[in-house]
Amino acid sequence: MGRPVTLFTGQWADLSFEKLCEKAANFGYDGLELACWGDHFEVDKADQAYCDGRKAILAKHGLKTWAISTHLVGQAVCDRIDIRHKSILPDYIWGDGEPEGVRQRAADEVIRTAHAAKRMGVKVVCGFTGSSIWHLNYSFPPVTADMIGEGFADFARRWKPILDEYQKLGIKFALEVHPTEIAFDIATAEQALKAVDYHPAFGFNFDPSHFGYQGVDYIGFIYKFADRIFHVHMKDVGWSPFPTEAGVFGGNLDFGDRRRYWDFRSLGRGNIEFEEIIRALNRIKYYGPLSVEWEDSGMDREHGAAEACEYVNSIDFPASDRAFDAAFDH
Repeated sequence: MGRPVTLFTGQWADLSFEKLCEKAANFGYDGLELACWGDHFEVDKADQAYCDGRKAILAKHGLKTWAISTHLVGQAVCDRIDIRHKSILPDYIWGDGEPEGVRQRAADEVIRTAHAAKRMGVKVVCGFTGSSIWHLNYSFPPVTADMIGEGFADFARRWKPILDEYQKLGIKFALEVHPTEIAFDIATAEQALKAVDYHPAFGFNFDPSHFGYQGVDYIGFIYKFADRIFHVHMKDVGWSPFPTEAGVFGGNLDFGDRRRYWDFRSLGRGNIEFEEIIRALNRIKYYGPLSVEWEDSGMDREHGAAEACEYVNSIDFPASDRAFDAAFDH
């Protein structure tokens, strides 16, 4: 039996929870990674009765859940808040839109999400952290070391109390290392860990698609942070071998525009070397779910989600329990 294959529900929030459960089961998935938006997992409603109801619906369709995800609210904890955030936050988090109030309410909600996870019997909450310094990347005039240092200090001040609560509950927070977050590559992931004093509740949701087009060693990330990989996203990305009109920064073009240098692809149709990922996960003894985050602007999503499930099952394989040449040992 391989690792469970789950579908992240974030890109399916337009569908009801029950409808998506039905579809995911038909696609062949073992479970869902529940996004905390749409009606898939509503933290403000998540008392024990609500959580038991969600588990019953999952079980009805032969599904389980191993993680819930608070990317949208988590983004607001450290971010420079502006009108964009109103579109991704619940009204009770946005409130009057005053930035510090939004950040504080978001932090409280991330803690409530850990309590809801415990009621669900789930040990991992995935999400974003936001960043007060992302806008300073590749900046001119040049950014100072003190400005970057203050950004990581701000991250630590806001997230350490959250992580302390997670630790008390026995829940892990898995940051999806990603552009716009406090950590977006190997170097910044290490800086983020250091900022929170290597807090035992803080680790990563490994997603290779956010590394490949940047030129970041996504296999090296697995080995470097072997004890901090709490969850894994299976998501592909393609990038052009030739010069393009819009480079790594995207040229203000929408996803799906052929002039882009890179774009997300259905699994197995991009540039990510998934077999090497499986081998690395075997070596670090990661046996948790492989969660498909399906995004491809050029493909029907139901076709893609079904294809992705089949693909992940086809490439996942268990580690060997013996050396291939052990028969020659005496």
